[in-house]
Amino acid sequence: MADFGRLLIIFGLVLVVAGTVVVLLGRTHLPLGRLPGDFIYRGKNTTIYFPLATSVLVSVALSVLLYVISRLRK
Repeated sequence: MADFGRLLIIFGLVLVVAGTVVVLLGRTHLPLGRLPGDFIYRGKNTTIYFPLATSVLVSVALSVLLYVISRLRK
């Protein structure tokens, strides 16, 4: 059970760091979520938002970050 507790603490810390990063990025007025490849459909009673370009950009950034971390650990 001790290992499971450690895992929950680590996940909690990762969530806190991710939340802090999101708040700080929101204050920098970056156009994340409003990039040219993000699709918005506004119907009469519905709105569908599909952030394709933002998702690709975040995916590439995380892939590069994890690659650099894995290279530094060797």
